[in-house]
Amino acid sequence: MESGADEVVFDCDDYRIYRSGKMDRLCRPAREPTGLDPATGVTSKDVVLDPDTGVSVRLFLPTSPDPSKKLPILVFYHGGGFLVESAVSPQYHNYVASLAAAAGVVAVSVEYRLAPEHPVPAAYDDAWAALSWAASAQDEWLAEHGDSARLFLAGDSAGGNIVHNVLIRASFQPAPRVEGAILLHPRFGGNTFLEGEVEAKAKDMAMIWEFACPGAVGGADDPRMNPMAPGAPGMENLRCERMLVCAGEKDWLAARDRAYYAAVTTSAWRGSVSRGGVAWIESEGEGHVFFLKKPDCARAKELMARVVAFIAGA
Repeated sequence: MESGADEVVFDCDDYRIYRSGKMDRLCRPAREPTGLDPATGVTSKDVVLDPDTGVSVRLFLPTSPDPSKKLPILVFYHGGGFLVESAVSPQYHNYVASLAAAAGVVAVSVEYRLAPEHPVPAAYDDAWAALSWAASAQDEWLAEHGDSARLFLAGDSAGGNIVHNVLIRASFQPAPRVEGAILLHPRFGGNTFLEGEVEAKAKDMAMIWEFACPGAVGGADDPRMNPMAPGAPGMENLRCERMLVCAGEKDWLAARDRAYYAAVTTSAWRGSVSRGGVAWIESEGEGHVFFLKKPDCARAKELMARVVAFIAGA
């Protein structure tokens, strides 16, 4: 039995957290190389945004049937609980390349800093900086092929949480116009358990959040983790024109994601009553971010088609 500072307080396939605040990353995925992906016809490259912090992005440019046609720009934030994963891992490289090809977008996948070495809000700050950079079209791919007037945000799990917080931040400081936001199984929590939540899992997720964000006010009721907590900015502050919220029926986050969707639809958010506003898709029988693990299954293809349709405005 371990005790004291060496006691393990959380253990999973990807990482192990100790009471001392130390963390072991148990899964360190290889870095997927950039270049032309024969499977999708998408070309990728890496761009460093800040040499001091190491924040970078991986850009994905699909083969366009009409080189003169400008493509929507999609800024993507990967998941991993703010603790693990990467924009350049095979899992996220392959997913974003497939999304860029299917939707016909120039994708900007963000390599933000991870906790505990860089506690939250570092991830939010990096996400904001990447959005501002993408909208400014400083890179030649974005300048030549991207349409900054059609800007989208997307993210899975912790990345979906980041999307929400970037949209809230955009209501308090100057920001580019965001046409649409796609929240894929977004990671939210709270101190009060919801119907359908597994209490032990919710407690673990609250502990992980406080580990990633030691300055969290109110634990899992910190407004950045619980958008419906007392004192959290109202959903009317969301700064995007349209939204797609996605959940998995058997995901441990499903109850939170349904509550988030309900809160948006019943709010005074301008998008909730215009142009179809906020849309919802729940993948029957599927768990958390299943589309990353089983990209070729029927439900993953169905979800991809819905995301592509959303970007197209359908």
